[in-house]
Amino acid sequence: MQVTEHKRFAGVYWVELEDGTRKLATVNLAPGTQVYGERLLKIQGIEYRLWNPYRSKLAAAILKDIKKVPIDQGKCVLYLGAASGTTASHVSDLIGSSGFVHCIEISSRPLRDLLIVCNRRPNMVPLLADARQLGSYCALIEKVDVVYQDVAQPDQTEILSANVKAFLREGGYAMLALKARSIDITKEPRDIFRDEMEKLEEELEVVDAKILDPYEKDHAMLVLRK
Repeated sequence: MQVTEHKRFAGVYWVELEDGTRKLATVNLAPGTQVYGERLLKIQGIEYRLWNPYRSKLAAAILKDIKKVPIDQGKCVLYLGAASGTTASHVSDLIGSSGFVHCIEISSRPLRDLLIVCNRRPNMVPLLADARQLGSYCALIEKVDVVYQDVAQPDQTEILSANVKAFLREGGYAMLALKARSIDITKEPRDIFRDEMEKLEEELEVVDAKILDPYEKDHAMLVLRK
């Protein structure tokens, strides 16, 4: 097996497996532990976690050749909709021990799994909160470098906008995993993506947008700059 660094994204690696296939991976910040059953590989003394694009929209966006992933060593990230921690744990790997990720999750069931992940990763903290109710966590979070959102709600664009205004530093980035069917099941997803981007362009610069098929149906990943 061989490992090579991704040419554009720090902390992201390609692992060539025994059968010749290449998979995305990150260096495991919590060696010996899995988060979602991902394969762990120790190569030249370093443990890597394979990163499944069918389980992580961020990995899917990388495979779809997104222009920018603003999550790297030392960054402070506000993660809205962290669920059980699948993608958030890879964010933890990318930012390393000098970074920090605030994980907001509204549902108590996935939060129980998220707590286990965070207990093994000192750069992650879980918060049971509604991303619409900024007042419930604003005292706990200072300005961040990145707001990452994966919230399947009809007002997901408005949720992102409010959190960006409150928490994202000037010049910082937002990443929005946009789920078209949560907004309107009757319209074409591409029309929804266009409409939501137009809303966001009133306040933010759209750096890139990628539709995530075939990894995630009716989803797009947007990268925005404040």
